[in-house]
Amino acid sequence: MNLTTRRRVNYAGVLAGPVLWVTIFMFVPYAIMLTYSFYSREFPFIIPDFQFGNYLQLFADPQYYQVFVRTLKIAVLVTLGALVLAYPLTYFIVFKIRSPRLRMLIYASVIVPLWVSYLLRAYTWKTILGSQGVLNSFLIWAGILDQPSDLFLYNQFAMVLTLTYIFVPFMVMSIFASLEKIPVSLIEASKDLGVGRIRTFLSITLPLSVPGILAGGAITFGLTMGDFVAPFLVGGPDGALLATIMQTQFGTALNWPLGAAIAMVMMIVVLSIITLTDRAERAGRLDLG
Repeated sequence: MNLTTRRRVNYAGVLAGPVLWVTIFMFVPYAIMLTYSFYSREFPFIIPDFQFGNYLQLFADPQYYQVFVRTLKIAVLVTLGALVLAYPLTYFIVFKIRSPRLRMLIYASVIVPLWVSYLLRAYTWKTILGSQGVLNSFLIWAGILDQPSDLFLYNQFAMVLTLTYIFVPFMVMSIFASLEKIPVSLIEASKDLGVGRIRTFLSITLPLSVPGILAGGAITFGLTMGDFVAPFLVGGPDGALLATIMQTQFGTALNWPLGAAIAMVMMIVVLSIITLTDRAERAGRLDLG
């Protein structure tokens, strides 16, 4: 066995494990889900079939259409909210804190909530926004309210607030990775040339941080699309998202074909967003190049 053949064998051996893992635990489940989405259901049986009735039901039934639009709206609002919170914070961490140790300490404090149980973080906001929660208690103590209000919980505002809090660390991590790579010499050179801070930010910092914004936006959008726990806890009767409906179809309703169709539609939407952000990032790199 010559050196080239040995390298190929070693390379194939290294790739065999990851490829096998991805095939068994990702592609095979996706294939099963896709197959089930074309099946039909005649209670209490699921009948192997090839028909598009499940997909037609999703787009023909106004109920599912409203849930789909609501899911997209919530995902966009959460993504924008996370961006508004994460970008100034990350900019301050990267460019305003000179001590590397303090910078990493603050950055780690933003990431630490990811180590806490997701359910606990979501339930915390239910406690804060509830009629007997911290927010109502403060407003009553401050004299703004005479009695507890139910306006803060079980609505879309509570969902956006909770999901933004939960997913903002992912946006911070993505933007941090982009801002940290920007050479400080570029910003200093811009200042030496007499360019103002705002123009320097708009012409140098912001364009170079677009990849992080796109990556964080895609992650936040995708995670929001697939979330069903927070809507259940703080969304109320009008807070159902696509993931909530999908969970119901696989659980209570036992309509696996319809649940699989919902899952495939969600996956197509998320993959489309990821593809668009990837193309936008590549186009931005070509423009900067």
